[in-house]
Amino acid sequence: MPSQYAFIGVFAIVAFALPVIGLLLARLLRPKKPNPIKNATYECGVETIGDTWVQFKAQYFLYALIFVVFDVEAVFIFPWAVAYDRLRLYALVEMVLFVAILVGGLLYAWRKGALEWQ
Repeated sequence: MPSQYAFIGVFAIVAFALPVIGLLLARLLRPKKPNPIKNATYECGVETIGDTWVQFKAQYFLYALIFVVFDVEAVFIFPWAVAYDRLRLYALVEMVLFVAILVGGLLYAWRKGALEWQ
């Protein structure tokens, strides 16, 4: 039993160490020649005129939110589909209820015009 936890511990250490090693190597090997042009803010190569803080449409946020909802749905449905033959009727009813709630949310967003590209 402890050997199973040792595997998880080694995996966690490696998962933490690899990005840290990559960042440290990048910091050691990078060129160190700062100048005012390199330290300037880059905005697509165009100098900004006026205030740079502008509002963006909340529509983009709603698209992203709906995408995340259906992405999470896929994460929940996949294990259910893999184990479908071992599940009972209760699991089928639960999944139908889960999908019905998500479809209801999609219909609500659709009727409110959240999916209209403007």
